[in-house]
Formats: sequence, C-alpha cells, structure tokens
Amino acid sequence: MPAPKKKKTPFKKPAGKSAGKPAAKSRGPAKSRGPAKARGPVKPARRPVAKVKGSKAKTRSETPKVPVVKAVPTKVPSFVVAVVKALDDKKALGIRVLELGQLSSVADYMVIATGNSDPHLRALRIEVEKALDEVGSPARASESQSESGWTVVDGFNVLVHIFRPDVRESYSMESLWKDGLDVPVAAILKA
Repeated sequence: MPAPKKKKTPFKKPAGKSAGKPAAKSRGPAKSRGPAKARGPVKPARRPVAKVKGSKAKTRSETPKVPVVKAVPTKVPSFVVAVVKALDDKKALGIRVLELGQLSSVADYMVIATGNSDPHLRALRIEVEKALDEVGSPARASESQSESGWTVVDGFNVLVHIFRPDVRESYSMESLWKDGLDVPVAAILKA
C-alpha cells in the first residue's frame, strides 16, 4: 500500500514585519537535495575606493619629453659618428645618442632614431650597416619583423634602434635608459 501524501502548506509572511521594507525574495520551502555541495570560494565584497584629486598615476605618454643632458663625453668613437651621419643623411627623425658605459655589458653606445614607414626603416637599416662596414666595424646582426615598426642593428659596441613614431612612443627606450649620458647629436654632426 502506498504511503499517504503530505499536504503542502503555502508560505506565509511572518507577522510584525515593517511594511516599508520590501520583502526578501523567497525560493519557497527548502527541499532536501542530499548532501550540500561546495560552490567554490566566496569572493569578498569590494570596498569603494575614495578618489583623491590629483592622485592620478602618470603613464609613459604623460611624462615630460624634455631630454636631460647630464654630461658630454670627451671623445665620441668613429663608429658612432658614422652611424649618426648615415641616419641624418637618410632623413631619420629624432636621433638620440646615449652613452651607456658601465650601465650595460651589451654595448657602450645606443642610438635611437625614428623612420616614417617600414620601407624607410629598411633603408635606414641598410645605410647603418654600410656605414659600419666603411668604418671597419661591421654589424654583427640586424633584426626586424615585418610590420613591427622596430629595427635593431647590433654593431658590437653600438646598438641602433630604429622605430616608427607610434612604436617609439609606446616603447619609450629613452626612459628605460635614462641613466645613460645623453650625447648631443648636433656636436656629432659638426665633427
């Protein structure tokens, strides 16, 4: 003989609750579904962060673009002069020369320049390699990916980075090597 069915009683609001507050949503009477299952870690509630005027962090694009000249080396090597003149002859923009000295074991000088387009970057790279060959310090390697906007020429004692303008701004190599001595390009071009 089957067991008698239990009567379901409707869910009623408890008496005495304030009518001004909305009632919490109810899922109905609790049903037994077996043992409780773990639902994963409970995330803590986020606290609101108070905003203070003028406390916005500066990004790379908001940093001042004023180059700081720390000191001028007495003698610039011939391979650096050849690279700077080659870049200037091929209309490179924003040429900067940094003397790294003891800051890097990779190279003594870093030259950073900007080209207008990918074909211009390629022409600048070829001209830098020719200039290094003429001075007797041939380029050990050069690296560039198509459409990357960045070309690197390794001349053993000098690293030449040639960028498109947007890529140069995003990488901001000058700020990475800000401890290097800034060599004035105008003095190199006059030599």
